[in-house]
Amino acid sequence: MSSNCEHGAVVAGLDLGTTKICAIIAERSDNGKLRIIGTGQRPSEGLRRGVIVDAEQTVKAIDEVVRQAELMAGVEAGAVYAGIAGEHIASLNSSGMVAVGDNGGRIAALDRERVLDAAGAVKVPLDREVLHILPQEFAVDGKRGIPDPVGMYGVRLEANVHVVTGAVTAVQNICRSILRAGVDVRDIVLEPLASSYAVLSEDEKQMGVCLIDIGGGTTDVAVFAKGELRYSGIIGLGGQNVTNDVGIGLRTSWAEAERIKCAHGSAVTDGIAAAENVAVPGIAGRSAQTMPRRDLADIVEARMEELFALARQQVLAGMPGAVLGAGIVLTGGGAQVEGAAALAERVFDAPVRLGAPVGLEGMVDGIAGLPYATALGLVMYGAGQQADKPGAVAREMVEDRFDSVVGRMKRWLQTRG
Repeated sequence: MSSNCEHGAVVAGLDLGTTKICAIIAERSDNGKLRIIGTGQRPSEGLRRGVIVDAEQTVKAIDEVVRQAELMAGVEAGAVYAGIAGEHIASLNSSGMVAVGDNGGRIAALDRERVLDAAGAVKVPLDREVLHILPQEFAVDGKRGIPDPVGMYGVRLEANVHVVTGAVTAVQNICRSILRAGVDVRDIVLEPLASSYAVLSEDEKQMGVCLIDIGGGTTDVAVFAKGELRYSGIIGLGGQNVTNDVGIGLRTSWAEAERIKCAHGSAVTDGIAAAENVAVPGIAGRSAQTMPRRDLADIVEARMEELFALARQQVLAGMPGAVLGAGIVLTGGGAQVEGAAALAERVFDAPVRLGAPVGLEGMVDGIAGLPYATALGLVMYGAGQQADKPGAVAREMVEDRFDSVVGRMKRWLQTRG
């Protein structure tokens, strides 16, 4: 099995979810688009709400899905872009300023990196680590709203950034588990940021849009405006909470509750005929029963409405006065419940659409839906990071980025006192 990922020809993403672990390998096709060449997935048993709780199970699962993807692709993954989520994730907006270097007042790429470093130099507790410093906009000599200042002339360069941090132990456990599975870590990526690459258009990001990614254990919220990430947050509720409510309410097993939720559940009761019934298998030898489908919808609607209400509160608190011209985009496995978009539209009083992944070739039926937005987005994010320019310049950029990430990995894997 060959490996040609060193110069960005192949990129791999690894989604460590509460309900599933998924690996995807892609390469650039002749027309320049990303083409999926290998996939692997299996149920997740070692994670809870985005955090590893059983390292051995997680390592085994990572090894299995990566080997599946490599066997299908005929190449080694080499290094992966791994997603991270969970209630330990926190974010804030920050700003910084630097004097332009000695280059006749012309702003160079190095000046851009310096001001981003200055803006991202926020104080974080010893038990937290900075994951991302994402530029929002730049200002040159007080002139704001500049997306990229390189090539302009000035004496003072400012930047506004979105800083994402995570718990050191959570990051360490992810890195160590991947490394123990025999795979290198190219970078750790915030999951809603990754999902945005797969389901949001540039027009939506410019107009203002809120992405809600409903996973098994958590729900990720991300707000984009003027093309950049302005707010991100995590809610400790997901599709499993809905399933648990269904199991309790219908007095059936978790597996049957999940099946019934997916096959017959609805996030809105409107339109469900009173005569519609659902067969519910019993547990522990109890006989099966038949229940009105409206009762099932009542259960699903209550929990989903709570989830959307929490997301709305986060957005209002994190971005007061935010203008979401493009409305809301729902993705993730939990968004597949019938009526989810209609309920979100009612809660947010804004247009809502379901965000299925787009922009990749070779998406087989098994990974083309909402539950795979993060995994596919990780691949698209990684491809964008690896090669923007041809030849030696691209190789130097990739090597510099990789060296930077290796340094971060070493810090993340150190045990702090």
